[in-house]
Amino acid sequence: MNPSTDDLTAHNATPSLAMDIPALTEFLVREFPQVAADFHIDTLEPEHIVVRLLVGERHLRPGGTVSGPNMFALADVAIYLAILSRLGPVALAVTTSAHVDFMRKPAAHADLIATARLLKLGRNLAVGDVLMHSEGSSEPVARASMTYAIPPKRD
Repeated sequence: MNPSTDDLTAHNATPSLAMDIPALTEFLVREFPQVAADFHIDTLEPEHIVVRLLVGERHLRPGGTVSGPNMFALADVAIYLAILSRLGPVALAVTTSAHVDFMRKPAAHADLIATARLLKLGRNLAVGDVLMHSEGSSEPVARASMTYAIPPKRD
């Protein structure tokens, strides 16, 4: 059984990390320079990652709240980085399914913090969930469920 590619619920072994915070940050800057400055990785553990959206005026919508597309982006980036932390730099992993429940209005001038965990990391698919809250509040503002397709390894 390979802990990096088998269902995480099928065993009790602690998965190992293939990339740490500096490596993930460097990857994000190199591969996604257009958005890398919007995100910061706070914590990385084998079981979860905490990523924040550094909220600025460009992330707000009328009504004084973080826009839904920016909340989606945070969830998507958090799961993507969780996958990379376990598999290494797989630039072509892509979102195949996403569902977001928007529960409360996020604070306009507070960072949005996402805690993401992988529920399944297989050879072809990864499934994860994300819980988001505004900095300074423990109340969740959104929950996301994301599925990613993982490209086959090339020899």
